Amino acid sequence: MSGSGVARVNGIELAYERTGAGPAVAMVMGSGSPGRVWKANQVPALVKAGYEVVTFDNRGIAPSSECADGFTLDDMVADTASLIESLGIAPAFVVGTSLGARITQELALARPDLVRGAVMMATYGRTTVLQETFSVGERALYDNGVELPPEYEAAITAEQNLSAHTLADDRATRDWLDVMMFSQQKMTPGMRAQLGIHTNEPNRLDTYRRIAVPSLVVGFSDDRRLPVELAREVADAIPTAEYAQVDKAGHFGYLEQPAEVNRLLIDFLGRHRD
Repeated sequence: MSGSGVARVNGIELAYERTGAGPAVAMVMGSGSPGRVWKANQVPALVKAGYEVVTFDNRGIAPSSECADGFTLDDMVADTASLIESLGIAPAFVVGTSLGARITQELALARPDLVRGAVMMATYGRTTVLQETFSVGERALYDNGVELPPEYEAAITAEQNLSAHTLADDRATRDWLDVMMFSQQKMTPGMRAQLGIHTNEPNRLDTYRRIAVPSLVVGFSDDRRLPVELAREVADAIPTAEYAQVDKAGHFGYLEQPAEVNRLLIDFLGRHRD
């Protein structure tokens, strides 16, 4: 089934797209990014492999409800659960990256009946001092009306999210910088609300020992935003989890090394398809 629409779930609206046919894969994006980012590499590969892929814009990302007054991680988990139920695709494979990975593992814990298998990329189970400080700084930029020059913002984004192996190649770096400058999004109240999400329990690793659905945790070797050690902690905590590491990849590893990420996804999903 293919098409797009707006689902009214959990008291808000979520914009979504469905592509392909077969077992369903719901893909959950990270902070500040729309669901269409998955369409560059992962959606075509999964559709070709015989899956129906559902991408959506998390609350905070227009045209989904921005909920600028603020929300919690639990709200976002409930959004994903309600979308899976409303589309009639349960149990679905659920794939997330960064914040989307955190949502995925919380969903696997809270609603295992909806999750056939879970894949968490660039994930974490506890909040670090550096991670929180970045978030505080990003919120302060918005709250103080500070807009970085586009060239500088692109350079900072590349430095934080790409592998040093990529950045060592000036031609590749220029291409990435061009893409980042072209695709820059102005911070919106909804995106600011995403940066301000909170949890009542900053360290969830012990709780994740109760996750029982088949799980794959993927770490990106050169991830500066969420170092690979944090992903390993999540894999160690979940009894059912496998761990895989993608080399020469930063926080945007699913864009930087798409062939390897797609191989891992399709292998994992194929082993748990029936």
